Amino acid sequence: MKAIEVVENNLIISELPIPELKDDEVLIKVKAAGLNRADLAQKKGLYPPPPGASEILGLECSGIIEGIGKKVTSKKVGDEVMALLGGGGYAEFVSCPEFHAINKPKNLDWVESASIPEVYATCWLNLFMEASMTKGEKVVFHAGASGIGTAGIQLAKAFGCESFVTAGSEDKIKKCIDLGASDGEVRSKDIFSKIQSWAPEGVHIILDPVGAEYFENNLGVLGIEGRLIIIGLMGGIETKVNLGHLMIKRQKIIGSTIRARSIDKKNQVMKDLSKKVIPLFESGELKPIVYKALPLSECNEAHAIMESNENIGKIILTLN
Repeated sequence: MKAIEVVENNLIISELPIPELKDDEVLIKVKAAGLNRADLAQKKGLYPPPPGASEILGLECSGIIEGIGKKVTSKKVGDEVMALLGGGGYAEFVSCPEFHAINKPKNLDWVESASIPEVYATCWLNLFMEASMTKGEKVVFHAGASGIGTAGIQLAKAFGCESFVTAGSEDKIKKCIDLGASDGEVRSKDIFSKIQSWAPEGVHIILDPVGAEYFENNLGVLGIEGRLIIIGLMGGIETKVNLGHLMIKRQKIIGSTIRARSIDKKNQVMKDLSKKVIPLFESGELKPIVYKALPLSECNEAHAIMESNENIGKIILTLN
């Protein structure tokens, strides 16, 4: 099969073996694969795949079931699915546990469907399972125009919460507000004073891919019993913590990734998406946000777009 390999920080197309199926796995003929910042980190050698996962980049895809393992009961050959992956999406074929693949919404195409699994699984895990987001809460999404940000804004709105964003430009802020955010601020400005003005008593949840650079200020604008969920480290890994401040406000700091979670945890996340989120795509209440789709052969260009931070929403690689 054709697949993308990393060679000296560049992506090249190679011929690699089709994955061998385990008894509880499905084999997917990939139609489209989503890009994520984890791919950029892995390309640089900073984010190795978890044990047993494919070395090939790619954490989500859409496609058609090509084969099933001996113990698979919920899928059959020919099913149209989208899948959360531990790796392997930048290829013609990929395997994954059967319950990590869920039915593709019939009203979405392959590109739109490939934009959903990783970002919506990440948002569902962190907002609902880790932070216990409830109706009426206020949520801040840093990097609000990213795939996760645009997904989180829509989920917050759909489940009765108010969201605010920081992003890299006025155009990105406008797009976030169009999606349902109440307000936003360009990150080069004094974003934390602005956040304080949006929620004088503090916000309930902050979903943050930045890390150390924002850490102390995040705690400052987080309210009593607020939850800070750190999902990335673009702004560094080391910081100071005012433990007194943390205790007085009874705040929670949650470090979270989805890639290395157990199969059972991912099963639950994807089950929840299938039951509670996918119907909202089918009704049109949620919509995929795709910035650009490029063929697999243009994977280096796709990565360059993400590295430049120009995209609003997802970047997708397409296969025949």
